[in-house]
Amino acid sequence: MTENLLPPCPECAGAYTYEMGALLVCPECGHEWPLTSGEPAGASEERVIKDAVGNVLADGDTVTVVKGLKVKGSPSGIKAGTKVRNIRLVEGVDGHDIDCRIEGFGSMQLKSSVVRKV
Repeated sequence: MTENLLPPCPECAGAYTYEMGALLVCPECGHEWPLTSGEPAGASEERVIKDAVGNVLADGDTVTVVKGLKVKGSPSGIKAGTKVRNIRLVEGVDGHDIDCRIEGFGSMQLKSSVVRKV
């Protein structure tokens, strides 16, 4: 008897999965999922965010703004060299992947390409 080298069903953990074209099918619960959704999908969930010079950023880091930024509704923008403490990495809109609080401006989101890790 040959062993089933296919992964078990993610819904019911059934061991009798089989291939049907580009899908895997569980005969016990009827769940279907793509054949390539095994290991590579789990590895791509962890994303790495890097600053302007290539350092890897993490939650709680302190960063420095590397270029002057305009802020809508403020007569003066954020100056280059401004320190931002305790950042949080988020899934932002338009590449704004850092959520932070800047002294004098309040809460806002920044792009990782305009900061440098301290």
